[in-house]
Amino acid sequence: MPVLSPTDVRALLADNGLHPSRALGQNFLADANTAQRIARLAEVGSTDRVVEIGPGLGSLTLALAATGAHVLAVELDRHLIPVLGAVVTGAGDITVEQGDALDYDFAARLGGDSWCCVSNLPYNVATPVVLRLLEDVPQIGRLVVMVQREVGERLVAAPGSRTYGAPSVKVAYHAEARLIGAVPASVFVPRPKVESVLVRLDRRHTPAVELSSPETMFGLVRAGFGQRRKMLRRSLRPILGDRVDGVLAAAGVDPRARAESLDLAAWAALSREAGS
Repeated sequence: MPVLSPTDVRALLADNGLHPSRALGQNFLADANTAQRIARLAEVGSTDRVVEIGPGLGSLTLALAATGAHVLAVELDRHLIPVLGAVVTGAGDITVEQGDALDYDFAARLGGDSWCCVSNLPYNVATPVVLRLLEDVPQIGRLVVMVQREVGERLVAAPGSRTYGAPSVKVAYHAEARLIGAVPASVFVPRPKVESVLVRLDRRHTPAVELSSPETMFGLVRAGFGQRRKMLRRSLRPILGDRVDGVLAAAGVDPRARAESLDLAAWAALSREAGS
């Protein structure tokens, strides 16, 4: 089966007694042009090793394999595995494995090779999956992921924007991220009620700022955005205690500022002063 049309997807589901799971955020890609576009934007070629998370019924898997790349497709839903296996049989260099991207041992499985990740991520786990790959799987140097528009805007957000938050800071620390395209709801079965976007993340060779303890910075970031309507003097007091005003002053941060106004360099300065 070279491509999966909406009719194909519905037939595969019906013939196998399957139903898209809301709990798993399943909306199956059913448009060959979109799948091929994603593979092209991800710059996938015959020398690439590609991790695909949440392959579903295999629409994007087929497009990735058609480039000649090796594809490791990791699917959580065990009920989909036999159907996915049948769809991709003979379609290229594809390995299908059952696993949860939030605890799958990617670092061990990928070994010492360089990989990229190209995925239509389930909406309900997109952010934690992206952050986990950036933090824990250095073998993946490039990610192109399809996510809900709101999620994508949050991942690439700049300081001062309404979508800027703790995930934005963590992404900026590890990678350069940008939106590279929109995806209409009409290419999915079932059709979602949200818009989707494509996000590209290119891992930095070294983190964007030098820190002795990234954990300290991200602890401050979580505290600051956990009460984002409060001034930093108040939101960081539970962590810094009576030192809060001194740390803010030493870092050159206005104590009346709120978390969304601080860029990565300012969070790093706060982290250094907090650890001194």
